[in-house]
Amino acid sequence: MHRRGLTLVLLAFVAVPLLAAQADSPSQYAVLLASLKAGKTDIDYGRLRLSYMDSPEYKQAKDTTDAENAMAEALHAKDYPTALTQAETVLASNYVNIGAHFVAYVANREMGAADRAEFHHTVFRGLIDSIRSSGDGKSPATAWVVISVDEEYAVLRALEFKPSGQSLLRQNGHSYDVMKAKNDDGTEQTFYFNVDIPFKHYGF
Repeated sequence: MHRRGLTLVLLAFVAVPLLAAQADSPSQYAVLLASLKAGKTDIDYGRLRLSYMDSPEYKQAKDTTDAENAMAEALHAKDYPTALTQAETVLASNYVNIGAHFVAYVANREMGAADRAEFHHTVFRGLIDSIRSSGDGKSPATAWVVISVDEEYAVLRALEFKPSGQSLLRQNGHSYDVMKAKNDDGTEQTFYFNVDIPFKHYGF
């Protein structure tokens, strides 16, 4: 066999196992998630959120809208076992769902599972803080980077604001949700969220 042909054959034998190994290797999201579930709560929550959107886990995620609605209703009704079950259903598909961690925190706390409550509270805070560390939310240039619209509402709730108006702004090749919100004393503020990532995945 010609030397060049032999080289190509050998390269093919090497490349196939390498491609198989790459296909079998866990995503960055899966690696970070495994560390978190093992109790390593000082992970990079921003990277966890962003890597989820580019992971096979995101592509395979189920629609958890019904479970999200059910967990909110159960929490409001103080049906903590049901709230926790529904929150766990959401987290099984999307572990970066901030609302589900909050519900799991409250439900575990009320049911006397202090360790689990503390864990979910830590994750909840880590996810919220990772969004707030991406900017100050006061302008398009310093908008908070989110991976879903749900994250916008989670941040507003964490800041004790309720949305009073919403509009879409496109500027310099980017998309922003402009959220007007009020707190309990009636003070109104405007917050900017960079929604490039969800728009990319929604095909907008």
